[in-house]
Amino acid sequence: MAGTMAAPSCLTCASVAVLLLLQGCQSYAPLPLNRQAGLAEHSSDLEFGSAPQPLSIEAVSLLAVANNPDLRAARAEVGIAAAQVLQAGIMPNPSLGGSYAFLLGGPGTSAALTASLTEDVKALVTLSARRRSASAAAEQVDASLLWQEWQTIGKGRLLFVDIVEGDRQQHLLEETGAILRTRLADEQQALAQGNAALTEVVPALTAVADLQKQVNDLARQQATRRRDLDMLLGLAPDVPLTLDGRLNLPPIDPTAVPAMLSTLGDRRPDLIALQLGYRSQEEKVRGAILAQFPALVFGGSGGRDTTDVLSAGPQITMDLPIFDRNQGNIAIETATRQKLHDEFTARLAIGKGEVTSMLADIALITRQIQTVKKQADELRKDAEEAQRAYRAGNLDERGYVDVIISALAKEQELVTLEQLQLEQQVTIATLLGAGMPPAEMPQTEAQE
Repeated sequence: MAGTMAAPSCLTCASVAVLLLLQGCQSYAPLPLNRQAGLAEHSSDLEFGSAPQPLSIEAVSLLAVANNPDLRAARAEVGIAAAQVLQAGIMPNPSLGGSYAFLLGGPGTSAALTASLTEDVKALVTLSARRRSASAAAEQVDASLLWQEWQTIGKGRLLFVDIVEGDRQQHLLEETGAILRTRLADEQQALAQGNAALTEVVPALTAVADLQKQVNDLARQQATRRRDLDMLLGLAPDVPLTLDGRLNLPPIDPTAVPAMLSTLGDRRPDLIALQLGYRSQEEKVRGAILAQFPALVFGGSGGRDTTDVLSAGPQITMDLPIFDRNQGNIAIETATRQKLHDEFTARLAIGKGEVTSMLADIALITRQIQTVKKQADELRKDAEEAQRAYRAGNLDERGYVDVIISALAKEQELVTLEQLQLEQQVTIATLLGAGMPPAEMPQTEAQE
């Protein structure tokens, strides 16, 4: 009779325990895909889209960081990393076991009952290492996201520079084209009146055709750049944006660059991310070494046999580390750590080399700009003199067109060099972090 009464009592307790545990569980909720998602049709639909136009280069950078579709998707990884930190910090659940055996016959007086409560000790030994590894990995995700933001800002600045400088080239081509078309119209009228030969018209006709080809090529290139900028900002590719022609870029002081390079590894997000990945891997190596501790399950058990004898005592289950001493995992994690170590060293060297090389390029381009600018000024004066000489009849059509085309080519060369200089400046700013959101290498828990 005692055994019969114990069974419902145990079942009741178990049912209550299960209900209590279920109260802390989360329920499933579906998250349907948004099949109507698309790019914004108006700049006012963007976050911070109320910025007045013409947009400055700083406004474009802000809009890019806030609305770029790729960045929005990348930010979801921050939540994943936070969840992994949460999971890594959760202690392993203890195991509860029990059995109940009905008395079917024999000299016994009651049913047999046993219960046990155990904990995996090995999981507790490696808990701290797993937690620190996950924390460093989460910080790595943050740094990687910041590096993506830096790159997006840099790409937006490059497109801004190329569009503004392209507009300058377009204006220059149109201005020169107007002069050449006027000359061509005069020559064609003289040809129709019999006052000029066809050979005198051909040079101007050819120059206008060549110039129109350049105009068309540049127009297509500018349209592509504007579409790329729209897409970068999360806009539909045909949304018009008015850009401020003033290129207020972060200044780069060549004399301050060496000091910035000396701390590059602690400021540039991609290098910080690599170091945090290395820090996470260090903890994985530490955890693999700690995991040499043999699998040990420790707890207590007790029960009652069929003769109503009660007993209780410790319970231990342990692996014998004869064959597997976790040496394989230790070798894998150690080799991975070495790979990250070498990758950081290489990336740091490449980063410093890129900046140094670009500084040399900027110095060279600056000297070339000075030379070409003088040549452009001289050719501009020659073009003015050629125009006066042509009107006075002291210069033929071919000579006049040649001077105009030479002046145009030199002006284009100057604009191209200035555009290249600005592009290099934007790239160096991205590599060094000038004008970018601040980044700093997090301290370790021990240092904190």
